[in-house]
This record gives sequence, C-alpha cells and structure tokens, in this order.
Amino acid sequence: MSDLHEFIDAAPKVELHLHIEGSLEPAMLFDLAQRNGIDLPFDSVEAVRAAYDFGNLQDFLDIYYQGMNVLRSERDFYDLTWAYLERAAAQNIVHTEIFFDPQGHTERGIAFETVIDGIHAALTEARARFGISSRLIPCFLRHLSEASAFATLEQALPHRDRIAGFGLDSSERGHPPSKFERVFARVRDLGLRVVAHAGEEGPPEYVREALDLLRVDRIDHGNRSLEDLDLVARLVAAGMPLTVCPLSNLKLCVVGDLHAHPLRRMLDLGLKATVNSDDPSYFGGYLNENLRAVADALELDRGHILTLLGNAIDASFLAEPDRRDLHARLAEYAAA
Repeated sequence: MSDLHEFIDAAPKVELHLHIEGSLEPAMLFDLAQRNGIDLPFDSVEAVRAAYDFGNLQDFLDIYYQGMNVLRSERDFYDLTWAYLERAAAQNIVHTEIFFDPQGHTERGIAFETVIDGIHAALTEARARFGISSRLIPCFLRHLSEASAFATLEQALPHRDRIAGFGLDSSERGHPPSKFERVFARVRDLGLRVVAHAGEEGPPEYVREALDLLRVDRIDHGNRSLEDLDLVARLVAAGMPLTVCPLSNLKLCVVGDLHAHPLRRMLDLGLKATVNSDDPSYFGGYLNENLRAVADALELDRGHILTLLGNAIDASFLAEPDRRDLHARLAEYAAA
C-alpha cells in the first residue's frame, strides 16, 4: 500500500453523494429476496455481479430499480443502511449525507414511513456507536411527473424534522431541472436545502437551470460544466460545490478512462469539487476506493486530497460550529 493510500484511508472524511439503495450488495440482495419470498432473475451472487456491466445511465437504472424491489420492510431498510454505515465507519467517514428515492418504494406500495423509519433508525444507532453524524435527503425521480414529486413532498412533511433537504436524480436526458422548478420553490419555502444531479449526462444548460431555477446549494456530478467556461467562472465565483463520483463516471461511461477524468482540472480551475461513491455496490468502490483510484490515475498529492476533504466539509449541511470542528480534526490529522 502506498503512503498516499494509507493517508487517504486513515483521514477523517465526509461523504455527500451516496444513494442508499445503491449500496445494496449482491449478497444482501439475495438474502433480502429470500427473507421476503421474492424470485430473482439471477441464480447466484456472481450472476448479479456479471449483470453490473452498464453502457450508460439508463442501463444501470434498469437493474438498480430491479434490485430495489427486494426492500419491503422497515427492517430491510435498517439492514441496508446499517451495512453502509459499518463500511463508512471502517473507512473513517465521520459525516455522511444520504440520498434515498421514496417514489421507487411508494410506487411499489411501500409506505414512506416504512422507508424513512428504517433508514433513520440505523443513522441514529451509527451516531451512538460510531460517532458518525448524518443528514437525510430524499430525491425526486426526474423521469416521473411533477405531480408525483409534489405528492412525495407532501408524504415527507410529517417527517420534516428528519430531512435536511431534497434532491433530484434518475434519468437526466430529456428531464431538465426546469421540469421541477415549482416543486423546489416549495421545498425552499419550507426552509429545506436543495441539491440536484446535473451535468452528468445532461448538458451544461442543465447545470445553469439547477442554479437559476432550482437555486441549488450543491450540484451533484457537474462534470459537463467544464464544456462552458463562463459557467465554470460562475461556479467558482459562487463557491458552488460539485459532488463528483469518479468510479461511477467510469462505470457509466461518462469518462472512458480515469486518466481522462476532469477532477484534477476542476481543482486547477478553482472549482469546489468533492469525491463521493454514488452507488458503491454497483460501481466497484466506496469512498476510500474512489479517492485512491482517482489519486493514482490523476497523480494527486496530499495537498489535493486535503483540498477535496476540506471542500466536502465546507459543502456539508452541518452547522458552522460542527464544520469548524471537522476542519480542526482534519488539520490535526494532516499535521500528525
């Protein structure tokens, strides 16, 4: 193991772009299917892994929603979340902001309460056992209608005290942020934060819409922003965070090779980039693996890694005193 890998592994870290359903490992998928009496179109864990060969975002989403079907009970959502949190603790993640997709469950007849109760119980236990703080961000599925998003927002309101904000994910092409402008206006009126996937497969204009119409606090992905230098200048001036997911980009063919990944250029341009794992069970790595892979491919040094980790602290939805504490903890680690 290289010195830089050891430095990455032991550093205190924040993760801001993690879809909890995307942490469903093949072995757990089989276990939950058996628990819930669900037949799978795969005869082994190895067959599931072989199916994780995506050509694009839609290919991935097709199997992602298929895997989601095994999640039925509060216990299932607890077990799923707890498995991720155990890995997070082992990787020295000290704060995580978790996405979940309510419509992917409520459309299957699973109550919103079932989903959030199971996830929240695991987050609460992880705070007590591991000291991991967290925020929870339900996301609207952009391939569904505005009306469905509004209905989901209403379902979430009784649980507002558990929710930090709302996001926008799923199929980007053909579903611009403007489709959900009115929904996110309501989210902001409620005093909640706003994030949105933009500029992964969608064009730079989708990033502009996320800024202008949704008035986001963070851009999830944002890779294609680099195609528009005026947009880059605007993002830099605003200090707008980008939650970048290198192994996801590689697996979904957003980049053909990690050596061509734009992360280092983002840093060179002054963009507030962070590294995250997105859907780690599908894309071949959790946060440490993403940081290691991109550090090797782009010849990053400790300074780059500290910038990325510090950016994630700044971009989190923690209160300012908590962010200061994490910066102090990271500085102490770096000095030691």
